[in-house]
Amino acid sequence: MTRGSQRERDRERAAARVGGKGKNAEDGLTPEQRRERDGKALQEKAAKKAAQAAAASSGGGAGGKGTTKK
Repeated sequence: MTRGSQRERDRERAAARVGGKGKNAEDGLTPEQRRERDGKALQEKAAKKAAQAAAASSGGGAGGKGTTKK
């Protein structure tokens, strides 16, 4: 196989990868809007996790970390 045809094949494969996979960077948002959206999602996720941790710690001691006997 010649080097030129390998480059052409590689370019075709790279073009195919760019077109079909990955995150949707073309969602019509500016970087600032994307940052705001992602930050809000992270805050909601952290709040949900904190609520679950609070519920687990007030659950009467069963099922918490470090409470199992060996």
